[in-house]
Amino acid sequence: MTKPMLLIVDDEKPTRDGLRAALEDHYDVYVADDAGAATELLERENFAVLLTDLRLPHEDGMKLIARAKSLPKPPICILMTAYGSEDVAVEAMKRGADDYIAKGRLQIDELEMRIGRALRQQGLEQENVALRRQLDTTFGLENIIGRSAPMREVLEVVQQVAPTRASVLLRGESGTGKELIAKAIHQLSPRAHQPMVTVHCAALAPTLLESELFGHEKGAFTGAHERRIGRFEQAQSGTLFLDEIGEIDATLQIKLLRFLGERTFERVGSNKTLTADVRLVAATNRNLEDLVKSGHFREDLFFRLRVVEIVLPPLRERPEDIPLLAHAFLQEFARENAKPVSDFTMDALDALMNYPWPGNVRELRTAIEHAVVLCKTGRIGARDLPVSVRSADAPTGAGVPAALPRGGMTVKEAEKQLIMRALKETGGNRTLAAQKLGMSRRTLHRKLHIYHLEEL
Repeated sequence: MTKPMLLIVDDEKPTRDGLRAALEDHYDVYVADDAGAATELLERENFAVLLTDLRLPHEDGMKLIARAKSLPKPPICILMTAYGSEDVAVEAMKRGADDYIAKGRLQIDELEMRIGRALRQQGLEQENVALRRQLDTTFGLENIIGRSAPMREVLEVVQQVAPTRASVLLRGESGTGKELIAKAIHQLSPRAHQPMVTVHCAALAPTLLESELFGHEKGAFTGAHERRIGRFEQAQSGTLFLDEIGEIDATLQIKLLRFLGERTFERVGSNKTLTADVRLVAATNRNLEDLVKSGHFREDLFFRLRVVEIVLPPLRERPEDIPLLAHAFLQEFARENAKPVSDFTMDALDALMNYPWPGNVRELRTAIEHAVVLCKTGRIGARDLPVSVRSADAPTGAGVPAALPRGGMTVKEAEKQLIMRALKETGGNRTLAAQKLGMSRRTLHRKLHIYHLEEL
């Protein structure tokens, strides 16, 4: 397996040689003593990582990082300096640095961990881009993020049903993305260039909802000062999305049933029958079967709406999508708020993975926005997350390591705990444990020796 290429830039030969000796087992290491020599190497080779000192002859490390980030395939950039301060760190992140480390506190194990984490972060971002391209090509909607089996099943059904005229019922908890899937169905259908009209049924009283859907004539009721075109007419030749369909009353259910059977309706206050070519997509977070049994929802309407049913999984059932979603939201809100935030700390990701997300993707998005706004460095820590997320005593999701103990644990102690847990979860299989930890088997063996864990 080809080792990632790493460029070390430092004007002090002992530092260059020491770092090269420490890192060359895992990286194809190049060195340079100033920004000019480093630039020549950067333009000639595709480096995965640039590790540069701040103070360099003729030109500082921040300018070198800015130049490296302008390359077609920019490397991960980590800035080293003996002149550590929060101001320098923030300025480094603004210039494009992916991480920042003070030389006076530099530990090789910590440096290796941070380089590895940065590479994994870069891999996630590249996977995100590839996944979005794939979804844009295959499914026609780049805003859907998810590589988990449940989401792929959903998208396969979307792809199959979209070109048809069939009514679709979307089911799932609040915040799972039902409206996003409805938009995907519309955009992939032959109706994509016609209107998609959305109605949130729970937001209006029954009388107002009837007028909203079917329109009304002037004088049909108090306040009806002029004719109003309803949403069915507005959606002509397109798609009508009825969110929270379980909230509509009995009278409206009858009218909706008639439309689905005959494609006809009347405006409120009119006897004139109108027709509309509209594809209906409905969504609910309620148990419609229970509503049918209790007499609150018509069984015949239920079956008319559920020609094709798509059930969206809650976020807790697809934990492997949490990092992808979190990084996508981080990039969105960092850009929106002009903040140099580019990554999560280990404890932040741990908290995100262990929280059960009752509000699903919508709650995760809000939590990441909260964290970006409050973050003071280039990486979101657990302290930046909402209190409910970072302090929840939540059950661990499938395949997700349990939260590490907090309260002053050092990086080495945290790494040791992660290694012990990975070995336990893989039944002592070191190859699987290394894969789980994102490191080579050779690195794992070395760390087992360092932490006196050879007997595990």
